[in-house]
Amino acid sequence: MATPPQLTPEQRANALAKAAEARAARAELKNQLKNGQVSLNEALASTSSTVGKLKVKALLESLPGVGKVKAAKIMEEVGIADNRRVQGLGQQQKAALLEQLGK
Repeated sequence: MATPPQLTPEQRANALAKAAEARAARAELKNQLKNGQVSLNEALASTSSTVGKLKVKALLESLPGVGKVKAAKIMEEVGIADNRRVQGLGQQQKAALLEQLGK
């Protein structure tokens, strides 16, 4: 197993800031989904890395009326792994998600 690269304190601070920015962007996206400002269709069609790096399970749980149990059931029915991210979904999986949720 390779050892991780040694970062300077400045590089470490930059990496932490970048990670915090990405988390904030994903949280904002989930909030917009919950409030209906962004639809599931728009999120799945997006080419943004913020959307792409979001786990499908988190995306589904952000939708109104979808909790952990319903999200897990939908993912199982469509055949999507728990750790799959939005950028890893194929067109058929995206279409099946939209169909399952009636969007």
